[in-house]
Amino acid sequence: MSLENKVAIITGAARGIGYAVAKRFVMDGAKVVIADVDDEAGQSAVDDLKKIGEVTYVHCNVAERLDVRNLVAETLNAYGDVDVLVNNAGIVVGADFLELEEDDFDRVLSINLKGTFLCSQAVARHMVEKVQNGGEPGTIINMSSINAVLAIPNQIPYCVSKGGMSQLTKTTALALAPHGIRVNAIGPGSIMTDMLASVNNDPAARNRILSRTPMERVGEPSEIAGVAAFLASPDASYVTGQTIYADGGRLPLNYTVAVPDAD
Repeated sequence: MSLENKVAIITGAARGIGYAVAKRFVMDGAKVVIADVDDEAGQSAVDDLKKIGEVTYVHCNVAERLDVRNLVAETLNAYGDVDVLVNNAGIVVGADFLELEEDDFDRVLSINLKGTFLCSQAVARHMVEKVQNGGEPGTIINMSSINAVLAIPNQIPYCVSKGGMSQLTKTTALALAPHGIRVNAIGPGSIMTDMLASVNNDPAARNRILSRTPMERVGEPSEIAGVAAFLASPDASYVTGQTIYADGGRLPLNYTVAVPDAD
């Protein structure tokens, strides 16, 4: 119960990695606010997690400043504090470079990057005030990607947003370090979320993923949640400005590995 009585906001937590992080935090004793734009999925997540701990749903489009302000206000009204922020909300738009629409580029960056900035700034203002009043500093965790380093030619705005996330994590960590507030990121590789589930029925696609993954398997959302739980805990008290890449060994690899033929 390393997060006992801590209050955490997790954006984009109605499903996938965000939901896994919310579940892990609740299991570790935290009071969790799930923020999402999918109200039905968000309420369903709350209904599931209420069986094991305290959790609340708040509708929030992280790209909208007023939504973010309301998210923080609702959290303070419900639990009186914010100790941890996990910036997980994000979208992907696939298109070839020559065909990519300006609106799609703007939409991805507004949610993935601007949304992280808005949420971090709003929560950090509360955290700094709390520290100035003698309280304990909090921590911010950004959900980045191996695509902060690698690139996919038909996912340009996503890769750009995650590259920006790397620098946003570093600069925010430096800005908030004097207050004792830690800021880190997690860079997942191939994780078995809804977006990747289709590879289970496509042996060729599965082999392409495994060929670039030395551990020869797809990661689970719970494994990313475990990294988030570490970064949110006192065990990571001297870690800030870092991105932990949980990718099955993909980033160090400079070749593809042999994969057994699909049955």
